[in-house]
Amino acid sequence: MFTALPSIVRVSGRTGLRVAFSGALALGLLTSAPTADAHATTGFSPAGEHHRHAHHQKQPPASPSAKRIGHAISVAMAQKGDPYAYGAAGPGSFDCSGLTYYSYRKAGFKHIPRTSSAQAHFAQRIKRSAMKRGDLIFFYDGGGVYHVGVYAGFNHGHRWVLHAPYSGTRVRTDKLWTDRWFPGTLRFR
Repeated sequence: MFTALPSIVRVSGRTGLRVAFSGALALGLLTSAPTADAHATTGFSPAGEHHRHAHHQKQPPASPSAKRIGHAISVAMAQKGDPYAYGAAGPGSFDCSGLTYYSYRKAGFKHIPRTSSAQAHFAQRIKRSAMKRGDLIFFYDGGGVYHVGVYAGFNHGHRWVLHAPYSGTRVRTDKLWTDRWFPGTLRFR
């Protein structure tokens, strides 16, 4: 098989070269010896023993809070495009904490407070590395927490927040613009 590879490379053009190498890598033609990681991905050991993978094992059912957070994300996403209005908590317009209040209450978190500062005290503070979609992001300055949004995920090297930014804008998703924030979660409520 290794002797066929140079002829494939010679025959192929620039684009074909990329395809030939990616295809060869996918088939394992360019690897010299299997490694432990390679066995983990294929599911077989050198002795031919089959390993069970996490994706083959039955996962525990999602906790009730995880299901509610998933619902809260859906509710918040459905508000994208609604206008910002100071003091508004939906359903047609929102301020930042009004959006989180509305979304999480609709999802069954009946005791979530109304203001961003109170929500920061209500949520369990977590490490940034432990964040999951649907957690809350609290922005602060010298005066304390001034803004809140829903963590929308990590994409293209950035964390994203779904929020109602400020007067004259609409509910939208933005890259985080500052490092003065901390995450909180309702996953354990």
